[in-house]
Amino acid sequence: MADTSQGVGGLTFDKSKRSWPNELNILLALVIIIVVFEAIGQFAPYMNGQSFLFDTKDRFDSIFNEARLQIIILQVAIIGIIALGVTQVIITGGIDLSSGPLVAATAMIAMSFAQVAEVNGFPNPKALFGPWAMDLPVIVPVVIGLAFGACIGIINGTFIAYFRIPPFIATLGMFLFCRGIALWWSGGNPVSFPTDAYAWIGSGMMPVVWFVLLAIIFQLIMSYTVYGKHTYAIGSNEEAARMSGINVKRHKVMVYMIASMLAAFAGIVLSSKAVTAQAGMGEFYELFAIAMAVIGGISLQGGRGSIIGTVLGAMVLGVIRSGFTYIKLDGSYQLMAMGAIIVAAVILDQYRQRNRA
Repeated sequence: MADTSQGVGGLTFDKSKRSWPNELNILLALVIIIVVFEAIGQFAPYMNGQSFLFDTKDRFDSIFNEARLQIIILQVAIIGIIALGVTQVIITGGIDLSSGPLVAATAMIAMSFAQVAEVNGFPNPKALFGPWAMDLPVIVPVVIGLAFGACIGIINGTFIAYFRIPPFIATLGMFLFCRGIALWWSGGNPVSFPTDAYAWIGSGMMPVVWFVLLAIIFQLIMSYTVYGKHTYAIGSNEEAARMSGINVKRHKVMVYMIASMLAAFAGIVLSSKAVTAQAGMGEFYELFAIAMAVIGGISLQGGRGSIIGTVLGAMVLGVIRSGFTYIKLDGSYQLMAMGAIIVAAVILDQYRQRNRA
């Protein structure tokens, strides 16, 4: 018989049903994945005893392979910024497929207002507008990019909350709309040569700094503010949330607006890092962002998950992608394996939901 203790109102608590926080399970999975790749590197004949994350060159400054670690966290940082917004959308029981093309559209728009007038003493060959749009303060392209993202999010949220269009359909339509804007904005041509201030936004490890900073901010918001509590309430039971006095429609619009602004900021960081903007940027970003959230324990049924889980999910995805490259797995097999991992994460989520029920 399970060990129980008396609870409030005569209810009993079954200690056998206690479980670790979901974030600890994801962290454990991350450690196991690293150990698996280390084992393959040590014992697979074609790997010649290479290490995945540790420095095997007997240097004294660090025991870790710093170059690989930097690559892993840089790979996930920009998509991770998108995933922070996608997480909030999924917690409400929605989905956002428009974030990838929104990255490209924002990158094109913001970069066109961040260009320098002269390159090596000659007029900027990639200039999209006249002198009035050259050498502007960095705040101008950033605000324009974020404002564009906010508009897209408001449109998404309005269609979903007020017109009751399913989130999948509404954001899929916006997916195509934003990709079209990215292609139309400069006639398909890249937009390049930003100011030094704009280029600094995504330089070096700055994408990681932005990702960590935003993750901390939104973890606090989701845990300790009315916004966070309402977001979880809507995802858990929308009708109950409405009956309790929450303005569900307005809150949904706000959630989609914030998610799109985060995707727009990711586009700014990406274009800054690449020092150019191209219409094809952000391909598959929306899917990888959703994958990070799902791997991080976000329930696709809404009402459950955390920003910390999404950050850990991003690290798991980054380690897996880097690990596949490390073991020299063909790119086509990598995509198939990633698809299988995402499906497995959803199956695991369904299993957890049934057990909770």
